Amino acid sequence: MQKRWYNPIISWFEKYWFVSLLIAIFFAGLIYYISDTPSSGFPSGLGIKTKIYHLGVYFLLAFFISLAIIRGKINNKYLIIIALLVSVAYGISDEIHQFFVPGRNSTFRDVFINTTGVLMAIVFYYAVRE
Repeated sequence: MQKRWYNPIISWFEKYWFVSLLIAIFFAGLIYYISDTPSSGFPSGLGIKTKIYHLGVYFLLAFFISLAIIRGKINNKYLIIIALLVSVAYGISDEIHQFFVPGRNSTFRDVFINTTGVLMAIVFYYAVRE
């Protein structure tokens, strides 16, 4: 296997998995903070920007969760499933949380977009570690 420029970076985040975990917690907090902001705090008509936000932020959350949980043991399917379930569960809980925030909507479409970002991150992680 050819050594790629990103291998040492990925390996560092796996070795110091607690840094990956802290970054994942940061993204989880960011998601919570934005989700907890009533819709009057955001400009209306964001459309595609919100879809890109959901996809991107859940990609980053799941990627750093994967780094912290899997830690290079890419053949351990149980660790991959745990990282997937933790990330998807956070996306679902975020949509449930938004249901109770005034002016916010909780949609299955957002759960689908969140889950798509999570799946993309796990496939990406698998691809760069393979």
